Amino acid sequence: MPLTKLQFKPGINREVTSYSNEGGWFDMDKVRFRFGFPEKIGGWLRNSNQAFLGTCRALHPWVALDGTQYVGVGTHLKYYIFEGGGYYDITPLRATTAAGAVTFLTGADTLNGAIAADVESIVLNSASGFPPSGRIKIGSEIITYAGISSATLTGCARGQNSTTAAAHSNSAAVTCTTIKVTDEDHGALDNDFVTYTDAATLGGVITAAVLNQEYQIQTIVDDDTYLIEARAVATTSSITTTNGLEPTLVFANTSDSGTGGSATVGAYQINTGLDTTITGNGWNAGSWGRGTWNSAADLSIDGQTLRVWSHDNFGEDLIINPRDEGVFYWDKTNGTGVRAALISTLSDSSATPTSAKIVLVSDKDRHVIAFGCNPEGSVTQDPLLVRFASQGNPATWSAQATNTAGDLSIGSGSEIIAAVETKQQVLVFTDVSLHAMQFLGPPFTFGINVVSENITIASALAAINVEDTVYWMGRNEFYAYAGTVQRLPCTVRDYVFNDINSSQLAKITAGSNTAFGEIWWFYPSASSQENDSYVVFNYMENVWSYGSLARTAWLDRGITDLPLVAAPDHYLYSHETGFDDGSTEPATALTAFIQSSQIDIGDGDEFVFINRMIPDLTFRNSSSESPSATMTLSARNYPGGLYLQTESKSVTRTSTTPIEQWTEQVSLRLRGRAFALKLESTGEGVGWRLGTPRVDMRSDGRR
Repeated sequence: MPLTKLQFKPGINREVTSYSNEGGWFDMDKVRFRFGFPEKIGGWLRNSNQAFLGTCRALHPWVALDGTQYVGVGTHLKYYIFEGGGYYDITPLRATTAAGAVTFLTGADTLNGAIAADVESIVLNSASGFPPSGRIKIGSEIITYAGISSATLTGCARGQNSTTAAAHSNSAAVTCTTIKVTDEDHGALDNDFVTYTDAATLGGVITAAVLNQEYQIQTIVDDDTYLIEARAVATTSSITTTNGLEPTLVFANTSDSGTGGSATVGAYQINTGLDTTITGNGWNAGSWGRGTWNSAADLSIDGQTLRVWSHDNFGEDLIINPRDEGVFYWDKTNGTGVRAALISTLSDSSATPTSAKIVLVSDKDRHVIAFGCNPEGSVTQDPLLVRFASQGNPATWSAQATNTAGDLSIGSGSEIIAAVETKQQVLVFTDVSLHAMQFLGPPFTFGINVVSENITIASALAAINVEDTVYWMGRNEFYAYAGTVQRLPCTVRDYVFNDINSSQLAKITAGSNTAFGEIWWFYPSASSQENDSYVVFNYMENVWSYGSLARTAWLDRGITDLPLVAAPDHYLYSHETGFDDGSTEPATALTAFIQSSQIDIGDGDEFVFINRMIPDLTFRNSSSESPSATMTLSARNYPGGLYLQTESKSVTRTSTTPIEQWTEQVSLRLRGRAFALKLESTGEGVGWRLGTPRVDMRSDGRR
């Protein structure tokens, strides 16, 4: 027989069985389709070797009037401005105490009992100075403990520098890193950040310099007391990036008996959010009639919801909003050393929102818009209310006949989930409907119309505007809006939604990669609490692909030459550079594969014998001197049967040939009623594109 071309339909199809998907692709990872043919996706490198605190779920780029390029980075712990390879903490302050409102108490004491090698508890002569958990140092031993009853520390575990036969006298000095901080009605939560100023030394190693810096609160004891761990003096930048979670600890000694003086001031940053969603279940959980009986539903608990930021630039300044909290303003002229402040602190401010779910700036008419905010004259948040400031003035929200401030109310749904700006309008998503908000001009300013009902959206970050078409991921469907709402036919729908962690839908994030005509959604698989998988829609070719990759926020190329992407490891990465995984230094190989559905001759009732294969594979742009990939043909007799045998061959390009070169042919001995093709690469610096392989096969009878 003549050589047979192996031509496959572009895209992955998991809506049918592999056997019925003959001539198509059935499985893949880190592969995309271009002009109908599969190729390996590009790799990534760290954009900066400096990391940030928390999990990033929001990125926003803009350029100042002087040409400075900024990227806003919102995490569940902080808000940064990324500029020039460094992170500048502009997280707003929640409260600043009066002088002397903050006092300190160390955990220095003496041991009242010997410690054996198999210590289970430590009995102290006084429990007053020791918090319920922390680290203590006895001689050269560091012991981590948790839980005390009266004067007994229980559940102790020896840490580094412990000795197996150590024993200490009854008068051995015990020192502790933990400092008890007293501040009446502090309002802080676990993991919040506070900066102390004007504190005096405690008398020993806890000097004024040790105290007067930023700390992350370790434990909330009660409304008036919390715990921190004393740390060596560090720069602000080292505190507010990941090094801040691994500080050099300072163990107080018996001389540290002071309280910090009468002038200590504590500046508390806004409460941190969570990096995971807390859900509840049962009667009255979530919206009426949504989901099945006793199904999980998101609960909004003060300070205990997933931290999601919305942000937009007003000119060269920045407006930011942590979901369900206040609206803040960062003035570029103040520099990156000054924190964002409540928008109500701006001059001529009036009736500014005290809480909102989303904030954005309407570029066409320069209105700052807050979605799901409190009405004017009230502090109670209305999850369906939309308010807008006066045109060109982000501080004036009081509706007057002399300005264009005002509000609108949405009549369907229980809360606003997302808002996306297009060229002509702002699309507003509730949990059950889609609305179009358009600028009308005075006296009404804005109008809003229902576009579609009975739609869903997976999260506040699941929608994105590309070329004036908005794409989004719902709870069981994918949608697009370009004048009308359409459900996108999806060949991997069941595969995605049957393997998704429904309790963590709020983490789903969308991103565009316009260089390849792609929309990416990152989501947590059923076995993961964090985004570890992706699904891609190629809107230029109407095909789908998927794979595994841990990403929490995506920013398309624009002010940067390459897509800028955030990962759970607290780094930003530049994507589509090289073909390796740059999560570590040096970079490691990025494994990619694609596998076809099975192919047979005729009706599949005859055996096929294949004796050679001519691969059509190019390694263009590979950085490896000898790039290679493995093509595998696997045969089986029945759709449900096992593959009988595998013949594989690496195809290479020699480094001495200046043009692309393929292995001429591969000799095989493969027999079965159907066979499948798999292409995989595991080497460093290997990029590939697959064309149309050919096989020499013939009918080999019916048995």
